Amino acid sequence: MSHTLTARRLITSVGLIEYPVLHINDLGRIVEIESDPTVNSEHTLSSSFFDIHTHGCAGRDVMEDDDAALPAIQRFLATQGVTHYLPTTVTTSIEKTLRALERLADAIESATTWSVGSMYPQAQPLAIHLEGPFVSHVKRGVHPPEHILAPSIAVFDRFWRAARGHIRIITIAPEEAGALELIEYATTLGVRVSLGHSNAIATEARAAIATGAVSATHTFNAMRALDHREPGILGVVLDDQNLFAELICDGVHVAPEIVRLWLKAKGPDRGILVSDSMAAAGMPEGEYTLGGIPVTVAGGVCLADGVLAGSVLTLDRAVANLQTMTGVDLANAVRLASTNPARMAGFEDIGDLRVGSFADLNRYNRDGDLLQTYVHGVPVPSST
Repeated sequence: MSHTLTARRLITSVGLIEYPVLHINDLGRIVEIESDPTVNSEHTLSSSFFDIHTHGCAGRDVMEDDDAALPAIQRFLATQGVTHYLPTTVTTSIEKTLRALERLADAIESATTWSVGSMYPQAQPLAIHLEGPFVSHVKRGVHPPEHILAPSIAVFDRFWRAARGHIRIITIAPEEAGALELIEYATTLGVRVSLGHSNAIATEARAAIATGAVSATHTFNAMRALDHREPGILGVVLDDQNLFAELICDGVHVAPEIVRLWLKAKGPDRGILVSDSMAAAGMPEGEYTLGGIPVTVAGGVCLADGVLAGSVLTLDRAVANLQTMTGVDLANAVRLASTNPARMAGFEDIGDLRVGSFADLNRYNRDGDLLQTYVHGVPVPSST
């Protein structure tokens, strides 16, 4: 059924529209945007969020062998402002990875058949982020060392076939033998290569970018530290004006001072907010798993044998935290969680609110608090 949504202002990829009236058809698409100064509202509408790096939430993991896992994840994500996401794997055995990729490909392909009349409003998986197994042993984080592999086109091809071409991002440590060959090969397939879990020196990072890498995975975390004589991968990531760079803005992974430095370096065009969330997001503290790895959550911190293991962050909190830590306004904070990740991942229509696009929106009060999310114009229930 066609309807309208109104607000005091609408944040779009090209600027603000005052007193917007959005006309939405029965397919969930915006058919007209007009301005009506008589609209009585203090709310702001923006594009919804796109999380390109999440391992799970709501007590579930994207690599679970359970058909109920992804729907639970997707319903929870939508209550936190996320309407599109990339389920993200973690290093495990080749066999388990292959099974997970097949299940995720099934979910991605079935999601394309959703319609406004039949779907429960939830986030949609668009593609897969393969984090590992081609990472550094030195900067592996919680990735199990027994399953880390040297970059291999042959192994990647097995993953690619299992995922039926739905891998869109792969995290690679560029210093590992075979990495440049794999980066070049994956890029020819349309995969976006992200540098991460890496101890690379500057020349190795620059070589990877020249070969096709376009982004960095959770900048600062699981990366060679910055040095004034050997800037390493981190120095290159911050300096390269064309490279996108993820950040986990939860106040745990990166200190506020560093968040501000990151934003100054990457600006509003290349910074990307991610959750890197695990099953514990949205759940009580306690014992959980990340791709089968035991994780203890206490005080908002996820640890596996004393090492940070994902987060309990949600993107609505990341956007709010960024504003608090840096003073950036809502419009620019939203950009880092919507249009920037979409541009990097090659989904240019996501986050671009205009006539013809789906009405995937977030509504905020005058203080910038998230009030409501809409999937194809359908309001998301406040609880799952």
